[in-house]
Amino acid sequence: MRNLTVLLLALATTPAAAQQLATPPSTTTLYRATEPKVNALVHTKLEVRFDYAKRYLYGREWVTLKPYGYATDSLRLDAKGMDIKSVALMRGGTPQPLKYRYNGWQLAVQLGQVVPAGEAYTVYIDYTAKPDELQVKGSAAIAGAKGLYFINPDSAVAGKPVQIWTQGETEANSAWFPTIDKPNQKTTTEISLTVPAKYVTLSNGQLVAQAAAGPGLRRDTWKMDQPHAPYLVMLAVGDFKITKDTWRGKEVSYYLEPQYAAQARAIFGKTPRMLEFFSQRLGVDFPWSKYAQVVGREYVAGAMENTTASLFGEHAQGTARELLDWEYTLVEREIAHELFHHWFGDYVTCESWSNLTVNESFANFSEVLWAEHEYGPDAGAAQAYRSLRTYLRGPGNSQKPLVRFQYADKEDMFDGVSYQKGGSILNMLRAHLGEDVFFAGLKTYLTRNAFGTGEAQQLRLALEEASGQDLNWFFNQWYYRAGHPIVTIDYQWDAARQRQAVVVRQTQPGAPFVLPLQVDVYTNGRARRYPATLRHAVDTLYFPAPTRPELVNVDAQKTLVWQKQDNKPLADFAYQYRHAPTFLDRREALVAAQTQLSDPLAQKTLVMGLQDKSDVLRGLAIEQLNLKNDTLRKAAAPILARLATSDPSVQVQAAALLALGNLKQKRYTKLFTKALDSKSYRVQGAALQGLAALQPTQALARATAFEADNKGALTVALVLVYGQAGSLAQWPSVLAKFDAADTNNRFNMMSGFGAMLGRLDDPTALTQGITRIKDMGVQFKPYGVDTPLLALLQQIRQQQSTRPNAAVAATLVAQAAAEIEAAK
Repeated sequence: MRNLTVLLLALATTPAAAQQLATPPSTTTLYRATEPKVNALVHTKLEVRFDYAKRYLYGREWVTLKPYGYATDSLRLDAKGMDIKSVALMRGGTPQPLKYRYNGWQLAVQLGQVVPAGEAYTVYIDYTAKPDELQVKGSAAIAGAKGLYFINPDSAVAGKPVQIWTQGETEANSAWFPTIDKPNQKTTTEISLTVPAKYVTLSNGQLVAQAAAGPGLRRDTWKMDQPHAPYLVMLAVGDFKITKDTWRGKEVSYYLEPQYAAQARAIFGKTPRMLEFFSQRLGVDFPWSKYAQVVGREYVAGAMENTTASLFGEHAQGTARELLDWEYTLVEREIAHELFHHWFGDYVTCESWSNLTVNESFANFSEVLWAEHEYGPDAGAAQAYRSLRTYLRGPGNSQKPLVRFQYADKEDMFDGVSYQKGGSILNMLRAHLGEDVFFAGLKTYLTRNAFGTGEAQQLRLALEEASGQDLNWFFNQWYYRAGHPIVTIDYQWDAARQRQAVVVRQTQPGAPFVLPLQVDVYTNGRARRYPATLRHAVDTLYFPAPTRPELVNVDAQKTLVWQKQDNKPLADFAYQYRHAPTFLDRREALVAAQTQLSDPLAQKTLVMGLQDKSDVLRGLAIEQLNLKNDTLRKAAAPILARLATSDPSVQVQAAALLALGNLKQKRYTKLFTKALDSKSYRVQGAALQGLAALQPTQALARATAFEADNKGALTVALVLVYGQAGSLAQWPSVLAKFDAADTNNRFNMMSGFGAMLGRLDDPTALTQGITRIKDMGVQFKPYGVDTPLLALLQQIRQQQSTRPNAAVAATLVAQAAAEIEAAK
């Protein structure tokens, strides 16, 4: 997941012709072919040591290759930003110097002889990698592309650990060792790391040797006997404490900073059960020799599926209190995602970045599978819905096909199409084919392409073999065509003909989609299921109905990838909430009820939603409430008070507290005060906001007391309280909290941040705060945040208009607004 300047090799037509270094093409419409194989990687042996002061890696490499298909007299390796000291051909253990050319990105080697196809040869390279001097940039998916990262190498930041870790995807590992950095290459590896003896190391495969390597130094050798793609090679060095489990005799280990090691099993302890579940469900046992998970500081993404050693960002370690507030979507989902990659991505790797879907769509789909297995159908459906919604909301996603042979940069493939749309398509295909056939097809795909590469067409053929069906129509429509159906659904019961009509209109641009689906027709409290297929811009479906059905539920399985406007009356949605079986059936009904809050039936449905078996839907029902409605408030308030104190989900507790806080009723003061004693930061934050609406001075005092220990939602609440009642004395704390927060929490803080800026009589504070609002507006404008942030800036200007720095505020706001408006 890196943006790197690609220097392509101009391949000659004759087998033994020298390979030439070339400049990248300028067009963004170039067909992105799978990288041709002139030489195939066989084995990569590395001996590396580190210069912490210079942030260098000193490396010696023995790379073994075989000419692929044709004889050749040359070799091209990717090697970014290195000093190349020597290159030699190994002959019986003796290096024979070779001629080479190096342009800072690629190393072109003349082998001095023609090597027949399939005959192994080994090239030795002595080099220095300088990742911090490499002029590259990351992508939207991952913030860096240096390949090798030194964290606090000079110990200049107190309390921050000294670490080294790598991040290879897409083609960044060639910043720390020369290789053919393409996903259709596979290599076994042996990596020896010389490190300070006080540190722990981790790499792919097994630790096969440890030995003293001089005063205060140790040499660790890690060996990986199974082939894997170059981008999956990894190393990590640091003060990690290792917690070990096992699965079927294989080591399963967790590498965390010592202060978090007590939570290792609380965070990663489900991994052995995941290994068992995925192995059984796929019919292919976990194919690797061990599985480790390590947490690195300042990691440039969420997590990465390095073979046998996944790396996670620091969000994946926390205190026991922090873990109370973690949701499935934070870390457990990622653990499932990276583990599933060890089948889809590591065991069988995408042949090219154009076919990234056979890696990332499956990992995304696994998040649904594990939630469903571990927490039940509602949890799986909730995760599937989150994923689909992420795709639908992504700017430009509907313009891109899942398999893309034209793109500006390979980094562009790491988006809501390859991940969320692809995962949603797999979930839909599972429903269409049925569980057993679908997973039988996946088993065929995995076993047929084991330790090799795959693409969408191979997946199609495997699923066709398992199902006996032609699936060209499905793959042409969902893998090679952009977009999705946008539909409206209307209903009409014909009493005279005793039939129910359902009219489905597809309104998206282009040809209609072919959509097999199931329709449940409810009569006298019982459902009958009918299969149907939509094929046209307008399809009218007819079902027998002697009496008007209580409900017609189109797409009863709720797995279609589409946007729909379902024009059912509220009574039908209310019936759907009570009788239809799925999570999405109930969610749709709650959303429909929110649009008609004056209707008693809508109010009744939302009150029922407050007691739904799904914590996600209980939380949604709370969000949908309009407590200004007297009837709804009287019915909901006692339930909210109960949820706020005793719901098993801290997320629901917090949502209920926030809702009660909006009522600003003094009778809840004691409830808020008691909730401040919760162990959950999220619950404390919600309670503090509720108290602030009733007793600002007391809330400010409690906020100050929480300065010693606050995280997440409680930190957000402190900023909101300071924004309401704080002074310039709290501004440094507010600024520090804002800068340390993640993107979501920065937006959650924004109202308090802006309110405080409206009251402060300090030009420096105004400059600091308005600049940060402007930066957020520019960076996230594509996601529609510019409008509310521009409104917040104008609010600050208005509040400052009668204060001593009115002119300064007006100028700063005007400049910030102009930059946001000019941003693209």
